[in-house]
Amino acid sequence: MRFFAAFLLLFLSSSSWSQETRTLSGVVTDASNGETMIGAKVYIPEIQKGALTNTYGFYSLTVRAGTYTVEFRMAGIDTEKREVDLSTEDVRLDVEMGANVQDIGPVVINGKAKENIESTQMGQHELNMDEIKTLPAFMGEVDLVKTIQLLPGVSSAAEGGQGFYVRGGGPDQNLVLLDEAVVYNASHLFGFFSVFNSDAVKSVSLTKGGMPANFGGRMSSVLEVNMNEGNNKRFGLTGGIGVISSRLTAEGPLKKDKGSFIVSGRRTYIDVIMKNAIPNDSPFAGSSYFFYDFNMKMNYKLGDKDRLYLSAYYGKDEFEFANEEDGFNVRMPWGNGIGSLRWNHLFNSKLFMNVSVTFTDYEFRFESEQDQFRFQLRSGIRDWGGKADFTYYANTRNKLKWGANYVFHTFTPIGVSAESDDVVFDTGLAQKLRSHESALYFLDEFDLTENIKINAGLRYSMFQHVGPFTRYIKGDGISTQDSTVEYSKGDIIQFYHGLEPRISVRWLLPDKSSIKAGYSYNYQYVHLTSLSAVSLPTDIWYPSTSKAKPVQGYQASLGYFRNFKENMFESSVELHYKGLSNLIEYQDGALPGDNVNDNTDNLLVFGDGRSYGAEFFLKKRTGKLTGWIGYTWSKTERIFEDLNNGDPFPAKYDRRHDLSVVLSYKLSERWVFSSAFIYATGNTLTLPSSWFIQNQDLLFAYGVRNSTRMAPYHRLDLSAIWYSKSYKETVDPVTGESIKTKKKFKYNWAFSVYNVYNRANPYFMYIDNDGDFFEGTFDISVKQVTLFPIIPSVTWNFEL
Repeated sequence: MRFFAAFLLLFLSSSSWSQETRTLSGVVTDASNGETMIGAKVYIPEIQKGALTNTYGFYSLTVRAGTYTVEFRMAGIDTEKREVDLSTEDVRLDVEMGANVQDIGPVVINGKAKENIESTQMGQHELNMDEIKTLPAFMGEVDLVKTIQLLPGVSSAAEGGQGFYVRGGGPDQNLVLLDEAVVYNASHLFGFFSVFNSDAVKSVSLTKGGMPANFGGRMSSVLEVNMNEGNNKRFGLTGGIGVISSRLTAEGPLKKDKGSFIVSGRRTYIDVIMKNAIPNDSPFAGSSYFFYDFNMKMNYKLGDKDRLYLSAYYGKDEFEFANEEDGFNVRMPWGNGIGSLRWNHLFNSKLFMNVSVTFTDYEFRFESEQDQFRFQLRSGIRDWGGKADFTYYANTRNKLKWGANYVFHTFTPIGVSAESDDVVFDTGLAQKLRSHESALYFLDEFDLTENIKINAGLRYSMFQHVGPFTRYIKGDGISTQDSTVEYSKGDIIQFYHGLEPRISVRWLLPDKSSIKAGYSYNYQYVHLTSLSAVSLPTDIWYPSTSKAKPVQGYQASLGYFRNFKENMFESSVELHYKGLSNLIEYQDGALPGDNVNDNTDNLLVFGDGRSYGAEFFLKKRTGKLTGWIGYTWSKTERIFEDLNNGDPFPAKYDRRHDLSVVLSYKLSERWVFSSAFIYATGNTLTLPSSWFIQNQDLLFAYGVRNSTRMAPYHRLDLSAIWYSKSYKETVDPVTGESIKTKKKFKYNWAFSVYNVYNRANPYFMYIDNDGDFFEGTFDISVKQVTLFPIIPSVTWNFEL
C-alpha cells in the first residue's frame, strides 16, 4: 500500500508538471536555399536551456508555460530572435536563418561552441565542408576521408592505402554511411581519392569513442556523410576544373519552397592524358585508368508533418594495363551503387520518426588475357535494408530513441572463370552466401543532475546465415576424405545473437570543462579478408558462418575536455582500451584461386586483438587563424594461434606515434592560406631474417611477423585560395551612397602543393639480389618504392 501511494504521488506530480509545460518545435532552414540546418542551436536565455536541430533540421523544446525570447544560432549567420507565447498552448515555429548573412569569408567554423564539453559523446568530430575545401588537396581534389585521417586516433595504412583505421581497428570495422546507406568501398584510384564528391556533401560526422545504441554492426567507428538537399529557391550550377578531374553540380526547386533536387557528376581524364602520353608503338599502348561518380538527391515536403527524401550514388573505376609485346592484358573494374528512400513523419511536437529503405551494391572484377587464355575473378556484396527510428523529446532534460533495422546480405566472396580458345575450365559455381542481419535498440539521454548527464542504451542484434549453401568439408586424405553438405533455400545454417550495452557519462565541471567516460560492447557479423600475397584491391567481404564467428569486442574510454577564451579554443585528452576476439586473417600463402570448389572460411585463421592509446587534441575555432593539432600514442597487437607461433605481433597498421598540424589563415576577404603537416611511425612488415641456397635456388627464412618497420612517414602540404569578389558596388545616383549587391557568378582559384619538401615516403619494400653467388659477387638488398614526389596543382571552381 505504501508503494502504491508513492507511485500515485509520483504520477500526480508528473501530471501536474506536464500541465504546466508547453512544447516549442519546428524546422530550421537556410533562407538562401531552403536546406534544413543540422546542429543549429535553439536557445532560451531566460532559463539557459536549449536544443540542437537533428539531421533533418527538426528541434523540440519542452519548458514551463510562459512567454520567452527564443534565439536561433548558427555560426556565420545573424542570430534570429523571436518572442514566443507558450503560456496556453504548444507552438510550431519554423524559422529561416540567413536572410542577413555575416560576411565572415570562406572559412566557416561549426557553430556548436560548447558541445565539446556539454555532450555525452566522446571521440566525436563534426567537420564543416567549407572548412575542408580550404585545406590542401592532393592533385586539387578535395577529399573528406583524407581530412578525417588528420584527426587523432585516425590514420591511413599507407600513402594511397584503401580505407581508414580508427583506434586499432581495420577498415572493415568502420560503418560508413551515405544518407544512411552503407558504403563498402569508399575509395577511388586504389585509395588515393574517396568516393565522396565535396560539391554534393552537406555534413560529415565521425564517432570513434564508443558509438551510441542506434548504430551497430561495426567495431570501431561511424562515419555519417549527408548529401546536400538542393536549392528549393532557385536554380544554380557549381563545379570545378582541375589537373586530373572536373566536377559539375546542378540544383534547383522541384516546386519552390516545397521540394528540390541536386545532381552532381565527377570524372577524371587520366585516360585521356595517358592516351596522348604513351606512343602508339609503345608496348604499353592501350593502358589507361579513369573513374567517375554520380550523385543525385530529391526531397519533397508533403506537409508540415511529412517529408520524403530520395538519394542515389553510382561510381566506378576502370583500370586497364596492356602489353602488346607479350600479348598480355589486364582489366580491373570496380564500383559502388547506393540508394536510399526516407520518410520523415512528425506524430506530434515531441515524437519524430524516420523510416528508411536502402540498397547497396559493391562489385570488383579482375580480368586478364594472354595467348588466348582468359581468366576472370569477381567479388562483391549486395544489401537490401530497412530501418525505423523514433525520437521522443520528453523535455529539456530527457530524450529517448528507439528503433529497429534489418538487412538482407548477398555475398559473392569469390567467383572464378577461365577458358582457353574454345575450352572452358571447370572452376565450379560462384559462391553466394546469404544472410539476415537485424537489431532492436533503445537509448535514453538524460540529465541525472545539473552537472551529470548520461547516455545509456541497449542493442540486441541477430544474424542468420541461410541456404542455399554448399559446405565443403576437407579431409586429411587418409582417415577422412573431402565431402560436402548441401543446405536448401531458407535453411538456417548458423544463428548468432547478442546484447550490446552502451553507456557514456559526462560530468560538467565549473571551469568550462568536463570529464567523460564511456563503455560499449559490439558485435560485427561481416568481415573483410585481405590477401597479403596479392597487391591488388582484392579484399573480400565475407559473412559470419559456422566457422567464421562474429567479431566481438568492447571499448572503454576516459577523457577530459576543456574550452578556453570564450570557446575560441577547445581541447581534449582521451584514453582508450579496446579488446577484440574472433578476428580473421587468410592463412599464409593463400591465393584467390584456392577458393575454387571450396569455402573461403576453410582458408582462414582466427585470433584476438587489443589496442590502447592516448589522444591529444587542440582546436582553434574562430578568428583569422583556425585549425587544430592532434597527437596519438597507441599500440595495436594481434594474437593468432596459427600465426607467428601464437605469439603477439603488431598489426600491419600499428602506429606508435601519429601527429597532425592543420592550419588555415584568412589574410583578407580574397585570400585564404592553409597547411597540413603529418608525421607517423612507419608501417610494419615482415622481412627475411636469413637466406640460403638450395639446389641453386635462393630461399628465405622469415623472422617474427611484422617485426620490421618502414621509415617514418611525414610530409607538408600547402595551399592558397584566391576568391573573386562576392559583391559588386554601385553608386546611387540620387543619394550618392555606395550600394552592395551580391554577384550571381562567383569563382575561385585553388593552388596546392603536395609533399612540399619532396619527402621520399615508403610505399612498400622488397628484396632484390644482384651478382653471382658462386663467383662471390652475390649481394642482397632491401629496396624501397616511393609513389609521390612534390606535386603542384591548380583548380578553378565556380558557382552560378
